[in-house]
Amino acid sequence: MKLKTIPYPDYERNLPQSGKCILAQLRDENIIVYQAFNPHIADYAVRHQQFGGPHYSFSRMSWIKPNFLWMMYRAGWASKPGQERILAIEIGLDKFEHIFNQAVISSYQPDRHETRELWTDAVKNSEVRLQWDPDHDPHGKKLERRAVQLGMKGQVLKSFATEWIVSIEDITDFVARQKVFVDSNDLANLQVAREQVVQTG
Repeated sequence: MKLKTIPYPDYERNLPQSGKCILAQLRDENIIVYQAFNPHIADYAVRHQQFGGPHYSFSRMSWIKPNFLWMMYRAGWASKPGQERILAIEIGLDKFEHIFNQAVISSYQPDRHETRELWTDAVKNSEVRLQWDPDHDPHGKKLERRAVQLGMKGQVLKSFATEWIVSIEDITDFVARQKVFVDSNDLANLQVAREQVVQTG
């Protein structure tokens, strides 16, 4: 497995405990993001090292998450229907920053847009949505720290899915092995992705 891991007890030691921050694993000049899919989409993606095929839709928004534990919370450690396969997707950090810089936050915030109408127009004209959600511990408990997820559509999604991917790794077996430790509350033996602060909000 290419994904670098760390014991969970060591994971939180040097990370901020509050605030908005992008946590991710870097690989040279690239960053790892995660998505969860059904087996049909995942099999095609791993085989072709890009997304497509009869089961993948370019007409709906697709969300990427750079934070491993947020992905595990969202997918129930690969147990939720339609999210049975977890993919670690490597893209250039510059491409990730390009996506992030185009993002419009998914809910109106007065400190970012002067009026609700301006925010509505920005949402309509953007192909990327940004959400800062509570990060979660392995059991799904909310943390004070906020984790980011980015939703893509249109040409940005097309470019991400078919041009910008460096590699796609299916880490479902690793996730299943770690879920055993989570279910038995044996967090001392739990392994998670090694991550660092890439950017703060």
